[in-house]
Amino acid sequence: MSLLDTATRWLPALLAVLLASAPAARAAELPSAVSDALQQANIPPQSVGIVVQAVDGGPPLLSHNARQAMNPASAMKLVTTYAALEMLGPAHTWRTEVLVDAAPTSGRLDGNVYLRGSGDPKLGFEQFWLLLRQLRAHGVEQINGDLILDRSAFALPAHDPGAFDNQALRPYNAGPDALLVNFKSVRLLLQPDPARNAVRVIAEPPSDGLRIDNQLSLGRDACGDWREQIRPAVNALVIELSGSFPAACGERALSLAPWTADVQTEGLFRALWRELGGKFSGRVRTGQVPATARTLAVQESPTLGEIVRDINKYSNNVMARQLFLSLDSERPATTDGARRQIAGWLHASGLPLPELFIDNGSGLSREARISAGGLAQLLAAAWRSPVMPELIASLPVAGVDGTLRKRLKNGPTAGRAHLKTGYLEGVRAIAGYLLDNSGKRWIVVGLINDANARLGKPALDALLLWVSSR
Repeated sequence: MSLLDTATRWLPALLAVLLASAPAARAAELPSAVSDALQQANIPPQSVGIVVQAVDGGPPLLSHNARQAMNPASAMKLVTTYAALEMLGPAHTWRTEVLVDAAPTSGRLDGNVYLRGSGDPKLGFEQFWLLLRQLRAHGVEQINGDLILDRSAFALPAHDPGAFDNQALRPYNAGPDALLVNFKSVRLLLQPDPARNAVRVIAEPPSDGLRIDNQLSLGRDACGDWREQIRPAVNALVIELSGSFPAACGERALSLAPWTADVQTEGLFRALWRELGGKFSGRVRTGQVPATARTLAVQESPTLGEIVRDINKYSNNVMARQLFLSLDSERPATTDGARRQIAGWLHASGLPLPELFIDNGSGLSREARISAGGLAQLLAAAWRSPVMPELIASLPVAGVDGTLRKRLKNGPTAGRAHLKTGYLEGVRAIAGYLLDNSGKRWIVVGLINDANARLGKPALDALLLWVSSR
């Protein structure tokens, strides 16, 4: 091994030592604008972890509580997406297959049809329609057997969507699934109708048997936080909407995850198959594909390079959880298996992250932990990685797009910072790369874990402004 190879391999570990051994005085010397914002928010300095480090190495410009294990919220997606890009490669794709017991005869299938998933994070209803369209193109019109859903690629315990925050119908709380169709969600388009003093509701995608019990009243207040004014409930295939929707909001979309995966897939299959002119007389049930079945149609996902963009730009928790499980090379994939694979990759990459605990890969967790120094190490390694362009391109750009579209829009960091954000009750986070006014690029990580963390955004913004003005 050459001296260059040796230095490259151990540089992340050396960075960890430098971060850990930064002078205590420097830890106390937060920029005055950051300190003032924290004081105004009543957030003590010990509740904050910060690292500012040049991408080309050297001692950290700022290191404060760098090795303190903290909840990163959605900034944990950086671990999942960077690991996936390196372990699977940016060109990786997922396959959803339709298999049959026997070839169709005169447009008729007398055996079962099997729908087998591999954990595609982005099997939307458009892609599902294309898959069924392939089936019709192969001459299938009448299915006389059952539709059997094979989600055996993942082995997971039962998921309670309301366990995290008692918001069981919110799509971000949907659990992972090897056969995840349209994120298990339905999109309700709300349209104010002042002439009738009513609210029109349009559901998409179509779902067989779905009925909307619309009890919404048309509000006259400002739009504000309109979602909190709507009270959805689900009874079998009936979605009940009560409360008020302000006319000032104009047309808005409300996404809900009202059903289990089986109910979701069955309703969508029946509706789309009928729209395609197909007929189906069987049942929809869970099972596994027999060894004798033959593949009739395949729908391939977008590449991983595209998938990580959706995950990070819009902080999609469900897609992140799908990707996390896909890192387990064993089948069926498990959460423990995915953790082991990430741990092995970190070890092989010379990335000691002793504070790391990753439970589902999305950051939607009360238990997930990493340190500001650990995230800085990860970002430093990513900067030198062949997959660096894909990772950075997936991050929201300050004042431009994703979760940062409306943040720092008119300041000096607009268009110059690629950052993953994180926000939970008691948690605020930013982590990524920032190009300062002199053209130097920095790794910036800021974590806040405190009861007043919701008030910590100005302090993190002040940190970014301080770095950019150097």
